[in-house]
Amino acid sequence: MPKALCLLSLVASILLLVLFGADLVMGFAGMQDAAPMQATSMMMDLAFLIFAGLLAYLSFSTYREQR
Repeated sequence: MPKALCLLSLVASILLLVLFGADLVMGFAGMQDAAPMQATSMMMDLAFLIFAGLLAYLSFSTYREQR
């Protein structure tokens, strides 16, 4: 069960990385209408990217310890 929870959190963090990364990139490219959240806040995108990356690292390292 703990391995499944680690993998679930890893998948969730990767989805957050993709979502907020796409929003940030599309905001910089000038495609605010096509961005997932219309590129409303660059600081929010950066913060969520940092925290999602941290969550991905923590869940991967925890999964690796449980092997």
